[in-house]
Amino acid sequence: MTTEPQSTAVADFHLERYKYILQQLHASNENVYRFLAIYQALATTLAGGALAVFVGYRKWEISAETARAGVIGLLCLITLVAAFTTLLIFVGILNWLDYRREECELTDEAVRPGFRKPPRHRNLVRWYETYIILFIVVSAVLMWVFALTLVLPEMN
Repeated sequence: MTTEPQSTAVADFHLERYKYILQQLHASNENVYRFLAIYQALATTLAGGALAVFVGYRKWEISAETARAGVIGLLCLITLVAAFTTLLIFVGILNWLDYRREECELTDEAVRPGFRKPPRHRNLVRWYETYIILFIVVSAVLMWVFALTLVLPEMN
């Protein structure tokens, strides 16, 4: 057996593996936007439900205690959705970092050492995932603050 076909087979394997890694990196990036869209839809719907309870509980002849419990329950659901979405994005970040590490190892072997530098954690401020997680956490906290300071005290 000659070394040329083996070298071609190895190069083909590297190329296919590299394509797969890039595909997985792309999918990880797209998933973040899907998770954000799901959070926005669910949080908007649940917050709208809490607002509907606040506005309509008298008309519907629901006691203030029951209406407050409903608003708090909906806020708890928003918090669960926010926590789950944040968890999914965080796991996606870990997944992305793992594929980038694998990409760097592959290019070190297939091209030359140091061809592709691994991501630096200090660049966290430049990652859009950081700001999406921040948005989710801050929006969930603000909903609680507004509910506790404006909505629930008015339900008497």
